[in-house]
Amino acid sequence: MWRMGDVLAGNHAVWEFDSDSVLIRFARGMRTPRLWHALGSRRIPLEAVAGVSVSDGKRDTVVLRAVPRSGADPLMEAAAGQLKETCDPYRLVLPGERAPQAAAFADALRSRLGPDAAEPAARFLVEVPQPPLHLKAYDARVGFDGSAVDFRWSRTGATTAKWKAGDQRYPLADLTGVQWSSPDGPGGHLRLLLREPGHAPADPRPDHDLAAAVFGVGYGAVHESLPFAAAVLAALRARTPVASVASVATPRHFGERLQHLSELHSAGLLTDAEYAALRDRFTAESL
Repeated sequence: MWRMGDVLAGNHAVWEFDSDSVLIRFARGMRTPRLWHALGSRRIPLEAVAGVSVSDGKRDTVVLRAVPRSGADPLMEAAAGQLKETCDPYRLVLPGERAPQAAAFADALRSRLGPDAAEPAARFLVEVPQPPLHLKAYDARVGFDGSAVDFRWSRTGATTAKWKAGDQRYPLADLTGVQWSSPDGPGGHLRLLLREPGHAPADPRPDHDLAAAVFGVGYGAVHESLPFAAAVLAALRARTPVASVASVATPRHFGERLQHLSELHSAGLLTDAEYAALRDRFTAESL
């Protein structure tokens, strides 16, 4: 039986079981993902966990993975499923002989999950990672001071369109969301989603969009750009929590509720997962 303070040591991280959370400490080393170096440690409240699994890994290892609850972790919301498996901070790889301990840990964790674990969280429950104050992209230096995001274009990387428009500043009040496209894939970029329809980019390509910064080899690395995007997303969500937005004016009829939900999703105030879960719940309630 796992008790408060018990630890489970994996190949590159240690998980400590607490009464209401799991503290994950990431090891530093050449084989540890740089994102984990940047995170250092994270305390995951049990109410931010939707489930847990244990499976066989490669080369006589066992993998323990916690499933983050939709809408609970700004880092995972910003990542939107783009992280490589080896970079997943909710994944712990252990030697095969520790399979019994991993299974016992998983059982203890499952026993403490609440009845709403499968429901989207109404607010972020996991603290946002400490991001860099500035992010160096290929065509810009991006800054976030907690109230606004700045783009200062690079002389060598920015397109003529961006240079002609000049540096840009976007207060949080003008934003509805953040789109992070991993630099590990083609077309990596960070894009701000603007509130006013009239501010939609004339050219949606990231290298022409004045609310986007382009990544590249050596620019916008995951361990820098993802925590940065998560910090902006968390600041936006703090301004307009999902629960309060959805309850401001509850539509009386099923069709109106779905329309209202779709509007929130289109505005970037609900993630795809949150939208799907709430849509299914409203449908079930109408039956």
